[in-house]
Amino acid sequence: MTRRLALALCAVLATPAGAQSPLTSIQRMTCADAMALVKAKGSILFGPGGGPAERLVRDRGQCNLTEIADLRFVPTRDNPECPIGYRCREPEFGDWDW
Repeated sequence: MTRRLALALCAVLATPAGAQSPLTSIQRMTCADAMALVKAKGSILFGPGGGPAERLVRDRGQCNLTEIADLRFVPTRDNPECPIGYRCREPEFGDWDW
């Protein structure tokens, strides 16, 4: 049991800082580089300011059939409101065009 705990602790400590905090790496990128990252990968997970992780996607096609895509702005090195990608979410009553 102690050996497993020690191995798990070593694995956590050996993880690079960039892998531990995707937000930090996005904030250090330029807006164009961050947008290119989302476009190349299709979707990424990142944690905005200590909150729960968010999934950002390159387009509506990465969302579930019942979801809509909202443009998401994230601060980057050169732009405080970089349109990095989209956040998938279920539509609410006010989203319908009556």
